[in-house]
Amino acid sequence: MSVIGHSDSRMVTELWHHSCKQEKMEKWRAPLRLHRYFPKRQVDRRFKSTFGNSTRYTGSGFTHCFGRKTSERHLNYLKENFRACSLPLKDYTVNLKVTLRTFVQNPCNMSYRYYGSEATKAQRNPLFSTTDSDDISYFKEVLGEKNVIQDDDRLLAANMDWMRKYKGSSKLLLQPKSTEEVSQILKHCNSRRLAVVPQGGNTGLVGGSVPVFDEVIINTGAMNRIISFDKVSGILVCEAGCILENLGTFLDNQGFVVPLDLGAKGSCQIGGNVSTNAGGLHFIRYGSLHGSILGLEVVLANGTVLDMLGTLRKDNTGYDLKHLFIGSEGSLGVVTKVSLLAPPKLSSVHLAFLACKDYFSCQKLLLEAKRKLGETLSAFEFLDSNSMDLVLNHLEGVRNPLPPSLHNFYVLIETRGSDESYDREKLEAFLLRSMEADYISDGAIAQDINQASSFWRIREGIAEALMKAGAVYKYDLSLPVDKMYNLVEEMRSRLGQSANVVGYGHLGDGNLHLNISTSQYSNAILAKIEPFVYEWTSKHRGSISAEHGLGLMKADKIHYSKSPQTVQLMSSIKKLLDPNGILNPYKVLPPSLLPC
Repeated sequence: MSVIGHSDSRMVTELWHHSCKQEKMEKWRAPLRLHRYFPKRQVDRRFKSTFGNSTRYTGSGFTHCFGRKTSERHLNYLKENFRACSLPLKDYTVNLKVTLRTFVQNPCNMSYRYYGSEATKAQRNPLFSTTDSDDISYFKEVLGEKNVIQDDDRLLAANMDWMRKYKGSSKLLLQPKSTEEVSQILKHCNSRRLAVVPQGGNTGLVGGSVPVFDEVIINTGAMNRIISFDKVSGILVCEAGCILENLGTFLDNQGFVVPLDLGAKGSCQIGGNVSTNAGGLHFIRYGSLHGSILGLEVVLANGTVLDMLGTLRKDNTGYDLKHLFIGSEGSLGVVTKVSLLAPPKLSSVHLAFLACKDYFSCQKLLLEAKRKLGETLSAFEFLDSNSMDLVLNHLEGVRNPLPPSLHNFYVLIETRGSDESYDREKLEAFLLRSMEADYISDGAIAQDINQASSFWRIREGIAEALMKAGAVYKYDLSLPVDKMYNLVEEMRSRLGQSANVVGYGHLGDGNLHLNISTSQYSNAILAKIEPFVYEWTSKHRGSISAEHGLGLMKADKIHYSKSPQTVQLMSSIKKLLDPNGILNPYKVLPPSLLPC
């Protein structure tokens, strides 16, 4: 049986440099713990390499740890309000392997959304053809026999998304190795009116990368060459099938980083990232891919190769058409090459794991972080106590960095800069002020890469923990920051004890990941969730898809975020570029607006 492997953990690739000398580094290598503690109480336990004990904090000790001599007032405050915390935190890298079960489905029957959204039916477009022996012969001639896949086991994995939410019944998987081969495939499919679904790493959450019926799957994984990299400008040109983590490793060796970091980076491909306009953990620092992508090469439905693979920062000649394809989820064309602006890698990286007593404190902390950390702020993530409880109970080996009890909210703050001691002092000063203002209840600063990985493991392990807990209804929403958690609380009131409502996400971007965890899927529970969650989001002028896309799950929900006139114009663009509607049908736009 085929298995889809999905990495849901974050591999930290940045080198963490410390300004302390090596012998001092060994002595003080315990995570700095911020804690409201009884006055004058001090920790007096010796540090061991197992992180089982913590250091003895003295005046000179703080000088070593912080890198600069502190004022007497600062030192007294530290002694009274900080204590050392050391946990046997490890670097966890987990592959979430989802076993796929065999289903029997007639491609001409109705297709059902399994559980990600309100149960609806999608009728197969009767204008689409089905593949025959002549089609198979043509594809084998173009691609070679080994790249035309009809094996049931391999098709099983390609037909279902990694969360087992959506399953198609495609009988054909194609693996092109070049833009020209993609062009020949699409030209043939368009002439035959064979529907196709572009597929990368298949790590999406809304059913955008799997067939709904018997669409031909075009997987870009074999198109994985790095074409060029300019160290002066930091511009990378590569093929769409490059795995995001591999690009990160390549750029890291060149002294640069990918401006995108996802939990699925070990599996997802850059072409899929572009096609969904993926957001990720560093959106607050690097922004949207609309700003990082300089150019694209795209193959249209009729096989035309659209060369927009520019490497210029400035180009005002006519319409900037590449933006049509960023976030279009393969419904307008198949991305085959990408030109990406990579930021320089910064040597100073710091990560703090903090506790807050309420959501208002999280908001105030965000505002102060933007003001005080400024140019160094690179991530601002939050999770509630329900999220933390799930991770601690369902992921093996994960420890609470701030024991013994759970706090109401947690925040991860990451900074990146070029001056180790200055950046660390800046972060510590910010945390001190935040504690004085009562925004922070407790916290820890990672002292090495293993501790940083452990902190990130908690945040990025939530999705995996939800999967292990049972059935889960997932919603990816953009909302005004001050309104975000209101939805979580209202959903808890609606569902009562029948579900565990979990809220976490990218607070710095106003992106809420709302998850409803239950023992099993239920139409009664779903009826309480939808359409309420979409109506509430629309009422507060939010977006029903912040970074995951619309896919199949939300194609007919787009009107909650876009006006009828806007949706109609999108439909017109779709009909212009793909008049036969063969590219990723039933996705992104309501089927009623498309050719039928």
